[in-house]
Amino acid sequence: MKRIAAAVCAIGLLLPAQQAIAAPPTTTRTYTTSDEVIANPERGFYHHTETHYKADNTGYVPLDVTTLRNFRTEEHITQILRVFYLEKFASQDVIDKQYLDLVRADFRTARAAGVKAIVRFAYALPGAGWPPPTPYGDAPVARVLKHIQQLTPVLRQNADVIELVQSGFVGLWGEGYYTDYFSNPQDPSQVSDQNWADRKAVTDALLTALPKDRMIQVRTPYMKQRMYGVPTGTEGALTAEQAYDGSPLARIGHHNDCFLASPDDFGTYLSDPIELDKDFVAQDTNYVPEGGETCAVNSPRSDWDSASAEMARLHFSFLNTDYNHDVLNTWGDNIEIVKQKLGYRFALTQSTVTTKATPRGQVNVGVKIRNDGWAAPYNPHKVQLIFQNDEHTFKVNVPADPRRWGSGTTTDLNWKVSAPPVPGKYRLLINLPDPLLSTRPEYSIRLANTDTWQPTTGYNDLGQTVTVG
Repeated sequence: MKRIAAAVCAIGLLLPAQQAIAAPPTTTRTYTTSDEVIANPERGFYHHTETHYKADNTGYVPLDVTTLRNFRTEEHITQILRVFYLEKFASQDVIDKQYLDLVRADFRTARAAGVKAIVRFAYALPGAGWPPPTPYGDAPVARVLKHIQQLTPVLRQNADVIELVQSGFVGLWGEGYYTDYFSNPQDPSQVSDQNWADRKAVTDALLTALPKDRMIQVRTPYMKQRMYGVPTGTEGALTAEQAYDGSPLARIGHHNDCFLASPDDFGTYLSDPIELDKDFVAQDTNYVPEGGETCAVNSPRSDWDSASAEMARLHFSFLNTDYNHDVLNTWGDNIEIVKQKLGYRFALTQSTVTTKATPRGQVNVGVKIRNDGWAAPYNPHKVQLIFQNDEHTFKVNVPADPRRWGSGTTTDLNWKVSAPPVPGKYRLLINLPDPLLSTRPEYSIRLANTDTWQPTTGYNDLGQTVTVG
């Protein structure tokens, strides 16, 4: 009896220790990547659209919802450049309510179609002949500032479908060069200290007009360097610590609208040597947006090998599909690679998940996501884990920032979350929604894997099952 009692005591001592060290069951799954062109938000090719407003209130061509929807469904294009030309208001301080209502209606149309807009405001296009004759037709700084103030409510109300705003306003096309008021009209390369102060006032006003998490783009890296007092080269560019801190430097990116056209891209790069400005942009665009358009064949630099290497180096997120076809056509079938790699392209590589839990008990989730794109997202996206079965869906917000999932890197994410309170067998999914459009699956990020996407919800199925009970 003493031996039996001793054995029972020994078992009693062993059982708690064994239970304490027993690990919950887990499964690990690997994933197959897809080469499909994906209609993800805020990346890829864009279509150019523009509208005008003459002195007699004519010239405004509203966006068409069917056209925009066809961009998504037929071309996998999720964004447009929308240039609002303000011809009538170059000579008056007050923007008509009728015009503001037309702009609001355009944003409603974009939202209905599931696309976003790269926005630019400008006053003038060039007249006949080259170089363009003066006066160019833009507005003085005091008037521009009044216009930005009047546009502010429209921009804030529609920030959900505005992916960014290009600085615009100054000069022909809003590109900051041929201008009556912000440089010497007879020699636009001559920009005085006062001209730079006026340009900065416009840029600051635009940053103030937008929500803190929305960015703008300036036409050349020197504009950012000169207005905000940073040197060129990697020394002056954003660091990981500065990124997304809400400062002007962290909110100003670059748009190159003569990409590949000449050694300095027709004046886009002004440093000596040119590589310093490119180094600046390459570092800066880890955290701010880069995009634009090609404008002239310039072999071999505009050829595919050079062009693709530079888009990767400078972290291109978007490119104009409408211009310049002479350049784009030289890339041949490689255009499909551009469609895949512009901006971010996230792909699951592996997940490890606890397969059994008690209600509200701990579930360990490990996910590895690789970014095969040329850039990271530049606007916020939430990350959620979804427990889903035929009766219930439970969402759990988890700490992660896809803007930090850099090009060419694999991010290892590990979370401990509570299981659903209701017993059952649940599929586990991951969702990367737009914070302002979280109920719209068109604005959630689709991962580049096979057999994972739920188009009706915008969720990505991890192919993992968690049994709660």
